[in-house]
Amino acid sequence: QEQLVESGGGLVQAGDSLRLACAASGLTFNNYAMGWFRRAPGKERDFVATISSSGGTIYYADSVKGRFTISRDNAKNTVYLQMDSLRPEDTAIYYCAARWMTATMTSQDYLYWGQGTQVTVSS
Repeated sequence: QEQLVESGGGLVQAGDSLRLACAASGLTFNNYAMGWFRRAPGKERDFVATISSSGGTIYYADSVKGRFTISRDNAKNTVYLQMDSLRPEDTAIYYCAARWMTATMTSQDYLYWGQGTQVTVSS
């Protein structure tokens, strides 16, 4: 059974860094593009970053460009989100998601989802 499990969330101060990880099981990881999305309190789920199955294509939301870095380790079936210079507006539940091969920024394109990990950034 396909499963995505996020980890690495927590409570940090503005300007700090966090690294989220998403471990995949039950799927052929190197065939799947992986995305990170987030849902802030009272808001809809938004795109954050995505990486294609090969790692050759990466997209970021404008709000995180230059601060967040997505990467993947196909040997470990894991995708990462390095988050630097965190801001209070980055506070959200962060979800990873998987879709076949091609990276897209649209949440409806993703088939498998994790349960999410909470990131809280205090000012």
